[in-house]
Amino acid sequence: MPEYVHVASTSDVQDPGKLLVEVDAEMIALFHVGGSFYAIDDVCTHDGGPLVDGELQDYTIACPRHGAKFDIRTGAALSMPAIRPTLSHDVKVDSGSVFVRLREAGSGPSGNPAPSAGPRASTASVFPTETTDKQETLASTDASTDASTDASTDGNTAIESLTSATLSEDIVRELLKQVKDPELFVNIIDLGLIYDVSLSPAPENSKQHVSIDMTMTSPACPAGPQLIADTKRAVNTHESVEDVEVRIVMEPPWTPDRMTDDGRDQLGIF
Repeated sequence: MPEYVHVASTSDVQDPGKLLVEVDAEMIALFHVGGSFYAIDDVCTHDGGPLVDGELQDYTIACPRHGAKFDIRTGAALSMPAIRPTLSHDVKVDSGSVFVRLREAGSGPSGNPAPSAGPRASTASVFPTETTDKQETLASTDASTDASTDASTDGNTAIESLTSATLSEDIVRELLKQVKDPELFVNIIDLGLIYDVSLSPAPENSKQHVSIDMTMTSPACPAGPQLIADTKRAVNTHESVEDVEVRIVMEPPWTPDRMTDDGRDQLGIF
């Protein structure tokens, strides 16, 4: 197990306050709040931004890039666009000195075990033993399958109606609701990633050229190439589209405020 490393004197960090320190070649954000010290990785899990440069409020630090918030006590991600925690570390204070010990990923907060998967479900609850239970389970499965098939059919019908409707900006935006962020599972319209949609006649025929100004939640978003490809694919399904141009713009920068109410509801943001 790593050893505690001296990183600062208690007087080096005001209360409330923060300080960037180095522990075993790792950059760590050290916080002093309410008379106690806390340490977490100085990394926003959304795009790698430095957390220590953000705004500290009570026990919450906000990434200065896109506003993702983390609990300085546990490293838990508290708000979009971050959905994964950053790692917290052990801290002790002795004779006016602050020491930090790096913690391995998955070890859980100091003094608490890492989260477990919980008790294993009993086989009785998974495999019914009574004939009646089996019949009910089969009936429920059939009903669920039928409902899923109906929903899929309805969805396909709705998409077909969109692809044959008179092309407009609103129709393009409806088509783009098929494109979902692979990490958040929310469509790019509700995420607020689409800034502008414009249409212009294609010179060779009666179809339309569609231009889309699109942003990302961060400049280095790993899902960027996939989102661009899916955006083009979704809009190209319309019979009146000749081609699709996607322009990535980073001004104004994306913030969670751009999300729709539906998007916030899906992510549990109120």
